Amino acid sequence: METSNLEAKLLKLQASGEPESNGELKARDDALNDDVQITCFTEDLHDATLHFQIIRFSKQIYAWIGCNSAKFGHLYAAAPTRPSNTVSVTSLLKGNADNTGSSMAHRLVLKTGLSVVLACNIPKDSPILEATAERKLIGKLRSLGYIRTGPSAP
Repeated sequence: METSNLEAKLLKLQASGEPESNGELKARDDALNDDVQITCFTEDLHDATLHFQIIRFSKQIYAWIGCNSAKFGHLYAAAPTRPSNTVSVTSLLKGNADNTGSSMAHRLVLKTGLSVVLACNIPKDSPILEATAERKLIGKLRSLGYIRTGPSAP
């Protein structure tokens, strides 16, 4: 893609002012007629600080969870698969199927019905922190209206 073409595309992407007080920023690309919503928030726990970023595309959710730092961590992709209505999960960076993010990405697909890309750097030996992070993320997704109602199968 030429630089001028890229610059023209970037100019079309218009963000609506400053981020709101809740950390949300909504951007719209008129060329795609697609809304992108970005939400960032932090939760202070007694023993750790969790940082979250959620980017909602039309048919996909990207979520990042950072524990005490802004490290990227493991990256997983999960999506509903047809015709059996199951969820497939794969590790894209640094992880394997038994890591924290893999099962969390699987459950997020079941709850949202959308493809999910999840990055997280939660320590492997902290199941309570993992459960708390997932609960906070799902609570925020629910408040944003991303959790679907009805049957949980994709």
